[in-house]
Amino acid sequence: MTETLGLRERKKRQTRSLISDVASGLFMQRGFDNVTVAEVAEAAGVSTKTVFNYFPRKEDLFLDRYPEAVELVTQAVRERAEGESPLAALRRLFLGMLREGHPLGGIAPGYEVFWQVILDSPALRARTRELVEEFEGVLAGLFAEAAGTDPVGPADPAAPAAPAGRADRAGPADPAPRLAAALVVAAYRAVYVTSIDRIRAGDPVHDVIADRMVLLERALLAVERAVAAF
Repeated sequence: MTETLGLRERKKRQTRSLISDVASGLFMQRGFDNVTVAEVAEAAGVSTKTVFNYFPRKEDLFLDRYPEAVELVTQAVRERAEGESPLAALRRLFLGMLREGHPLGGIAPGYEVFWQVILDSPALRARTRELVEEFEGVLAGLFAEAAGTDPVGPADPAAPAAPAGRADRAGPADPAPRLAAALVVAAYRAVYVTSIDRIRAGDPVHDVIADRMVLLERALLAVERAVAAF
């Protein structure tokens, strides 16, 4: 049974990846708003229903790595080394992804085409803003969990559930987790947008990556100091 489930899960992941890759190729060739889900399904050799089973929203076909981002930050915070703060764990994760050229690092040759597709589509821009807000909620939940408190603000359905045995640590509502999450997102976004602007202006990718690592580390260290002071 275990082996069967493993094969089934691998097949599901392969199908999801195939659909997303085909969709991304079509979107980058013709523009997001000029491609229908039915066309994606036909090109991928699956039904439209299958596409929606994996991607409830068309925009998520292009922004398909968001679940992976949530998984990575959740793992980094929950499995951080003893004595390491959640913010330090995230800084280590973000710099490591950039150093290793991880796709979620967001900077690599050819990425300007990806960004242009988003910039050209109001629907994709709106969905990107939604995902950034959801991601901030995920971080707030993780920081609150690590501190044993409840974050101030509405519950976020995208936030990861607390692991078994830790619910009893919850205490009074605390504004610090949500503040920390907002500062992390703002700092990361500012550095990210700066890097995108430089690459679109023609700066060498290698130089942008090197400068981004320095700027990102400084920005996240500043966030740690700000949160500690708060």
